[in-house]
Amino acid sequence: MSTLFADTLRKLRTDKGISQAQLADRMFVNKATISRWESGTRLPDAAMITRLSRVLDVDVSTLLSTAAESEESPNIIMVDDNKAILADSMKVLETVMPNASITGFNWPREVIEYAKVNRISLAFLDIELGPENGLDLCRQLLSINPCTRVVYLTAYPEYSLDAWDTDASGFLVKPLTPESVRRQLKKLHYPFLMGGADT
Repeated sequence: MSTLFADTLRKLRTDKGISQAQLADRMFVNKATISRWESGTRLPDAAMITRLSRVLDVDVSTLLSTAAESEESPNIIMVDDNKAILADSMKVLETVMPNASITGFNWPREVIEYAKVNRISLAFLDIELGPENGLDLCRQLLSINPCTRVVYLTAYPEYSLDAWDTDASGFLVKPLTPESVRRQLKKLHYPFLMGGADT
């Protein structure tokens, strides 16, 4: 993991003249947690980043952007109820982001369970998911982690207006191509490192 967030947090803390133990007390976490954040072995989740911004009196966007840039091996999911399309799309993502951990899902309920125990950096969601839909899934994912970037996938461009009402980061028309994914990644709400030779 990059030390960008760790270095930023350490500087903000020391500029305030407080120790790791004092920051831990104000954050209601133990000192080991602060130590892991400052060593770069762990990243805080969105709720903790928001709390850090209040405790350190810094704009939350500063911490969010450095956290996003610190993900050298981001956790990415792809959700599509068509298994063949899912397999082909994942190959495209693996080509564009060779350093990422990419997991595919067919069913929204599996995604929610996964999101509760894994920090999802980026989610590619099909809009039509059988009896369910990607718009509702997006809202649920963002309620779990507001920093998750969501890109919708669909064969029907007319869905794009509804998609923007969910605070998603982007919209792609299937089938995916490496070029379309690269263009979209550059437009996300928070910076995203692709890795590989084509960044």
